[in-house]
Amino acid sequence: MAGKRQRRGKRQPIRFGGVDVIQIGTHRHFLGDFYHYFLDSSWITVLLVLLAVFAVVNMAFALAYLECGNCIENARTGSFEDAFFFSVQTLATIGYGKLVPRGTAANLLVAFEAVSGLLGFAIVTGLAFAKFSRPTARVMFSKYAIVLPRDGVESLQFRMGNERSNRIVEAQIHVSYARQEVTVEGESIRRISDLKLVRDRSSVFAISWTALHQISADSPLYGETSESLIEKQAEIVVSLVGIDETLAQTIHARHAYSAADLAFGARFVDIMAITPDGHPSVDYTHFHEIEYLEPEARRKQARSR
Repeated sequence: MAGKRQRRGKRQPIRFGGVDVIQIGTHRHFLGDFYHYFLDSSWITVLLVLLAVFAVVNMAFALAYLECGNCIENARTGSFEDAFFFSVQTLATIGYGKLVPRGTAANLLVAFEAVSGLLGFAIVTGLAFAKFSRPTARVMFSKYAIVLPRDGVESLQFRMGNERSNRIVEAQIHVSYARQEVTVEGESIRRISDLKLVRDRSSVFAISWTALHQISADSPLYGETSESLIEKQAEIVVSLVGIDETLAQTIHARHAYSAADLAFGARFVDIMAITPDGHPSVDYTHFHEIEYLEPEARRKQARSR
C-alpha cells in the first residue's frame, strides 16, 4: 500500500557525458531550488526570468489597486496602465510625486508593496553577486581524443588548453571509462573504470596540456577497437580540478568523449612554434585539428561513424 501512496515524479532530463538521461521519479520544484537554478542557468535565462517576475508582480499589484477603486490620485479612472506604472514606481521606490496613493486601503497596499520591493531587490542583489563571484574555468578540450603509440605503447591521448592568460595551479585530471556491459548473471549495467594517466597532476597549467593513458595489458581499453567501443556505447569522461591563480578559488572543468570522438591512428596537429624573432608561440586555431597517419585508419574511422 505504501507503494500506491507514493507519487510518481516527472521525467527529468539530466546531462551525463554526451547523453541526455531521463530521470523518472524525482521531484524537483523550481521555487524550491531557485538558488541552484539561478546559479546554474545562463545570464540570458536569468534576466528573462527576472523580467517576467517583475512584470507579473507589478501586474498583480496593478489589479489590486484597481480593486480599491479610485485610490490613486491623478490617475485615470479604471486605467490599468496608470495603476501598473504606479506599481513600478512604488516597487522600485522611485516616487515621482505625480501619482500618489489616496485613502487608507491604498496606503496599506503601497506599504506592503514597498516592503516587498525592498526585500525582493535585496534577494536579487545577493543572487546576482553570488553568480558574478562564482569561479568558472575556461578550459578548452580537444574535439577528438586520439589512440596512437607514444614511446612504443598504444596510448589514449587528448589535449587541453587554458583560454585565460592566468595560470591554474595544482591542476589535477581524473579520467573515467564508462561502457555498457552484461554481467555473468545476464544483467545489463553501466560499468565505470578509472583510467590511469602517465601524468595526472600539473603544478602550473598555463597554456596546453596533453594527457596520456597507456593502453597496456592492465588497461580497461586493452583490445578495444572503434567498432567495439561504439557497440558498448563507451564514453571517456574527463574532469579537471585546480586553483585559479587570480581568484585563489577552486575551479573545475569537465568534458566527455563518445566512442565516435576517438580517432584511431591519428595525431594532433602541432600548435607550438617559434616566431621569427625567437619567441615561442601557440596557435589555438589548429587546436582541434588531427591528421591520420595511415589511409587505412582514416577509412576505418569513417566506417565506424
